[in-house]
Amino acid sequence: MSREARVYAGRFAPSPTGPLHAGSLATALASRLDALAHGGRWLLRIEDLDPPREQPGATEHILGTLAVLGFRSDGEILFQSRRQAHYEDAFARLCAAGHVYPCACTRREIADSLTRRGLAHERHGERVYPGTCRAGLPPGRAARAWRVAVDGTPIRWADRGQPDPREDRLDRSVGDFVLRRADGLWAYQLAVVVDDGAQAVTDVVRGDDLLEATPRQAWLQSLLGLPRPRWLHLPVITDARGDKLSKQTGAPAVDAREGVRALETALAHLHLPPTGAATLEAFWPRATASWAQRWLAGGNRQEPRPAG
Repeated sequence: MSREARVYAGRFAPSPTGPLHAGSLATALASRLDALAHGGRWLLRIEDLDPPREQPGATEHILGTLAVLGFRSDGEILFQSRRQAHYEDAFARLCAAGHVYPCACTRREIADSLTRRGLAHERHGERVYPGTCRAGLPPGRAARAWRVAVDGTPIRWADRGQPDPREDRLDRSVGDFVLRRADGLWAYQLAVVVDDGAQAVTDVVRGDDLLEATPRQAWLQSLLGLPRPRWLHLPVITDARGDKLSKQTGAPAVDAREGVRALETALAHLHLPPTGAATLEAFWPRATASWAQRWLAGGNRQEPRPAG
């Protein structure tokens, strides 16, 4: 696809594991301001792929809060729970091409295998999968997950917020990673890639807690023949202990009744000056101009590009 054919499209894609909190609002604001500053489209997606982790009423709270604060999706809101057939199709294509295999390993078995091989791993982080089941399932074992195979190909990509390109090797950082769990639930990595492709997303603005997901998504985009978006990763908001704000850490819900004040707080989290606006109608154009000055001026300005 040519550069001219790729019209800017950004998105905000929360998971309904709890109500919208300050960190989520800052991410939503950043993504929409970037779309507005580029004169592009901003889309909403609800990533409701994991029912056991979802909180009743969270989707309604998220969408209701965003609407009250002036967020408007430039297209139909996409719900991942309604897109199972699309993920199944992508998964089938990867299987047919020989990129996916079943895996019987438990977390404990992976850790023990790494220990026996003298390979370091993070105690509380993600362990590099050692490829135990690549040659087939052990006798008498059933699949617990399905993994996509990776190799040592360097994955080079750019972050708009960083001066230098990044390079990652998945065989060293994560190994073959899960696309589908034994309970049939899809992994975030596959679903987000399929949906970004379906929505023609050119730009992803999100927290830097997802930096490690980016090369995995680039790998899947390559295997599926999908274009890469540009990425901009922003520092996540943390609490007094330095933990990322989340439902798990007790982050309070955004109160939509605060109106402009809630948005000004989110703007401050993005290290942008206050707009001084008294109304939502005044806030949005001023905040957009401030974002454009920071991210589209001079060397920060980059146009959507075709996959590469």
